[in-house]
Amino acid sequence: MEQKVVQFIEHNHLLLQGSNVLVGVSGGADSLALLHYLWQMRETWDLQLTALSVDHQWRGKESKADFEFVQDICQQWHIPFVGTSLDVPAYKKEHQLNAQVASRKMRYQFFREQMEHLCADSLALGHHGDDQIETLVMRLIRTADSSAFQGIPVKRPFATGMIIRPFLCLTRQEIEDYCQRHHLHPRWDSSNDNIDYTRNYIRKTIVPLLKSKNNNMHQTVQHLSETLSDDESYLKKQAEKMVRAVISFNEKDRTAIFSVDDFSSYPTALQRRAYHLILNYLYHQIPNNLSYIHEQNFFDLLKRAKSNAEIDFPNRLKIRRTYQVITFSFEKEQCKREVFHETLKVPDRVILPNGSEVIAQFTDEFNYQDTFTYTCAADCVELPLHIRTRQAGDRMTWKGLNGTKKLKDIFIDEKIPLEKRNTWPVITDNRGRILWLVGLRKDHLESNGASFIQLQFKGNV
Repeated sequence: MEQKVVQFIEHNHLLLQGSNVLVGVSGGADSLALLHYLWQMRETWDLQLTALSVDHQWRGKESKADFEFVQDICQQWHIPFVGTSLDVPAYKKEHQLNAQVASRKMRYQFFREQMEHLCADSLALGHHGDDQIETLVMRLIRTADSSAFQGIPVKRPFATGMIIRPFLCLTRQEIEDYCQRHHLHPRWDSSNDNIDYTRNYIRKTIVPLLKSKNNNMHQTVQHLSETLSDDESYLKKQAEKMVRAVISFNEKDRTAIFSVDDFSSYPTALQRRAYHLILNYLYHQIPNNLSYIHEQNFFDLLKRAKSNAEIDFPNRLKIRRTYQVITFSFEKEQCKREVFHETLKVPDRVILPNGSEVIAQFTDEFNYQDTFTYTCAADCVELPLHIRTRQAGDRMTWKGLNGTKKLKDIFIDEKIPLEKRNTWPVITDNRGRILWLVGLRKDHLESNGASFIQLQFKGNV
């Protein structure tokens, strides 16, 4: 066993000569064997060891006895010891977490503080190959995202150095055999017998079944975990490049926008990861009720032929498709639809709710008209004029059109986003005839009169 661990450490570059290593020790077989193994190897690797232990206060006297057991062992082996008692039950209640999550958060916070205080290179933890099997089975049960289907990492950055797991190459049985050979007497956590916990159920029922079909299941799963991790690392980097190339983010408004064609030109594997990167950017914290169903809805929106549609995500995030553009944005608090209707005298000017303005004046010349200037014969309209938002059934006509056309259809033809249509300025005469759908269509009124009305629009529609 010892040689197997040495090869695993060397292959994964887990330790360097002269490393300052902290060891998380609960008193159970895994962590006690790890502490003993590193203690025996301390001269070979020139290691500076410190044991860390936490009493989570879940099991009263029993957990306190575990803590004192680790402290006594460290005293016997002359290993520096740092321990703490944490009120995890109170933390769990305050933050409304389950027991395991609360314990992990507080334990790792203590580990981080000690890493920084002792300027350690590594934090060694006793996870083994059977733990790896349990983790992947749990991920299979709980996730539909291939990028999350990864096991316990052999090493990862943490605080001032790395978390390392030298025993991932071993089975639980090999560790227990090691304890027997070296006359170690680890503590047993009675909560490990409670199969109401998902991990315990998997440990006691599913893992033995898998190992009965494959004695080297832990090695198979470890290889799978490493290859998945390598593949995911590469795909994530490619997805990050894709996001930088095609997504426009607005940090202030917390929005993201991109072209459907640009996004869809990349492989589906990158599209899926880009979608998750967008969500990670926009959400301060990913909501618990965000699921693979939302991902499926997003890709349905991406592929659908319909030009305008939207879907709702948790915490008021909306994803809108407007023709070939998709926008992620957080919906503001509901407010009444912005409706306006103002009388426009001639001469006069009207300020619209968004700060734009319409200026009306008489003129003796049929001046040049551009997109935001409209001139008509004065004797063909009934004053006063009106400027308003659209109404149900609105229709208009213009030169060359046989009959009339709905404003709704004009907006569709011009690819005007849904959210803009309800505030688009419409100018009519006093009889309700639509003269100008600002910036889009103009009624053509012919007359032999010598007086004209000129309208100018300034601002944004």
